[in-house]
Amino acid sequence: MTLYLGLDGGGTGCRAAIADAGGRILGEGQGGPANINSDPHGAMASILAAATAAMVGAGARPGDLVAVLGVAGGGMTDAARATEARLPFARARVVNDAVTAARGALGDADGILLAVGTGSVLARQRGGALHQIGGRGFLMGDEGSGAVLGRTLLARAMRAADGLEADSPLLAALRTEFGGIEGIIAFGTAATPAQFAALAPRLVGSDDPAARAIMEAATAQIDAAIAVLQQGAALPVTCIGGLGATYAQALAPRWTIRPAQGSAVDGALAMARELAP
Repeated sequence: MTLYLGLDGGGTGCRAAIADAGGRILGEGQGGPANINSDPHGAMASILAAATAAMVGAGARPGDLVAVLGVAGGGMTDAARATEARLPFARARVVNDAVTAARGALGDADGILLAVGTGSVLARQRGGALHQIGGRGFLMGDEGSGAVLGRTLLARAMRAADGLEADSPLLAALRTEFGGIEGIIAFGTAATPAQFAALAPRLVGSDDPAARAIMEAATAQIDAAIAVLQQGAALPVTCIGGLGATYAQALAPRWTIRPAQGSAVDGALAMARELAP
């Protein structure tokens, strides 16, 4: 019997679910971070851990499964094809996590998706066509993401120590916590995006002037990206991910905010059922 595996993987972790043709969930699993472009070997270990746990719960074998995986880095063609070649399933497709997230959150409806957690990406769905912007990774993109917010916070703490930015209680406390500028540099040299993102909650809802300035700048960047995607009749915006609710609140005065219909795993499962012959 053919079963369907849907998997959502990002910078923090991945989740998998196996369902039958009727959509009934038979097994679920979780794994670690899954960016197939920046860490293909670690991502594969996380993917297989999540899928294996789901297979145990479902009593399924790899050969039973038609799978769609939406993972960070899945928009890179070579990385996606290499990952597909290593998967043990009967049939598999690897796509960027924005594709499965948009399918789950928007269903078949027109709208704009903002997915923002450790990383960030936006996508517009109109008339069944999906157009993605952003999501270029921690080093060269992911504006407004937890990782970029954390990195910006630490950079600002160092600039304040040099007199290049106004200091604040939060920035001073961070310098003390990390052991000064050298400690911040040592942390940043080895830190993963998820470790930078762990600092982002210190900004959310904070009255610290530096925190407010960082969040206002990030919100402005995301607002500008949404404006680029609108292009014509205004579309509702759906915000998902660990920072989704924070940005939804900030963007509500300017855009119509619509709740998600389902999760990225739901979107991957729907795509897997369509992939089956």
